[in-house]
Amino acid sequence: MTEATVLLLRACLVLLASPIYILSFLGIWEPFCRKIFFPFFIENMCAVHEKKTKKRKQDLFSNLPDFKSRSGELKLLEIGTGCGANFQFYPPGCKVTCTDINPNFQQGLSRSMNKNQHLHYERFLVAAGEDLHQVPSGSVDAVVCTLVLCSVQNVTGTLKEVQRVLRPGGAFYFLEHVAADHSSWKYFWQQVYYPTWKLVFDGCCLTRELWKNLEQANFSQLNLEHINVELPWTPITPHIIGYAVK
Repeated sequence: MTEATVLLLRACLVLLASPIYILSFLGIWEPFCRKIFFPFFIENMCAVHEKKTKKRKQDLFSNLPDFKSRSGELKLLEIGTGCGANFQFYPPGCKVTCTDINPNFQQGLSRSMNKNQHLHYERFLVAAGEDLHQVPSGSVDAVVCTLVLCSVQNVTGTLKEVQRVLRPGGAFYFLEHVAADHSSWKYFWQQVYYPTWKLVFDGCCLTRELWKNLEQANFSQLNLEHINVELPWTPITPHIIGYAVK
């Protein structure tokens, strides 16, 4: 399909979503989105995503105990914790530091913490992935980031921070939606949805080729797999999953 077709369909979406664009212009949408809409959406979307990816996540996080420090502790930092959808997959006794740029997930996060009391929750930091200065260098054994790299301001900067806070031999776990194959209809619709989706869903970018950022990040080991997560009526089917070792 031609670029003109993409632009025409984008314009149609803008018309359909015009109330949100107007609220954004007036400076109303972003505060409402971050405080009310996005936390509600993430908690409910994560429940659907969780059903589709539970087995994958169980397999992904199964080797977390292998990255315990010499003292036998496992210190884990999660970037973009949201409502704590990953807590159930962490091993008992794991010491978790939660971070998120949006501080408005308290209710969902508290529910997840109450359900997962096999973990030790050390602290919650309001922080962007690109700036984890509150976390000392080389202080954690594992970093987890799921459905977050799509919306960070700087993917390369975030991965540099991941490597900084990891101890040598520590691991970075990821599960992210990514751009579809450029010759596919999925990619065509990702291009169509892109600007409106990014506005509605707090900066989420549909066409990032995140596997390239990971390949260029100079981890000593990268285990990465391309998968499809069937989420009806959404353009975020293509995903990558895996872990990298510092």
